[in-house]
Amino acid sequence: MGLFPRQIDGRYAMIGRQDNENLYLIYSDDLYCWEGGVAILRPQFPWEFVQIGNCGAPIELDEGWLLLTHGVGPIRRYSIGAVLLDKKDPSKLLARAREPLLRPELSERGGYVPNVVYTCGAMRHGEKIVLPYAISDTFCSFGSIEISALLRIMES
Repeated sequence: MGLFPRQIDGRYAMIGRQDNENLYLIYSDDLYCWEGGVAILRPQFPWEFVQIGNCGAPIELDEGWLLLTHGVGPIRRYSIGAVLLDKKDPSKLLARAREPLLRPELSERGGYVPNVVYTCGAMRHGEKIVLPYAISDTFCSFGSIEISALLRIMES
């Protein structure tokens, strides 16, 4: 589950998977009770057909909420994607990456948990998103991307 870093319309908001497949937007008035929720993201592309999940908390940008996702595709291959949600109403999807930002390459597909590239979150540093990630539970690395470039690769 990923808690939004600030309240939206006076309520706390969180992204989480309440089933085994989709991502939900859930609101709370007190941080203790999280009920209901509405599915806002469903698997759409082949690299995420099995299920999707969030990779940490949403990151606030001028353009909206950047949410990194993980998608599970064929042969349980985990890849990292991105979506942009509306700043005032995060149930509205503004843009979505058609292809993953990171996916396990052939040379990275072995290890304790094969076929996996995963992150637990990223951070904004100036005009870049810095993304720590792990590969097959064997080693880790960092990547970065300019926010403007990231927004260009997401489709509306």
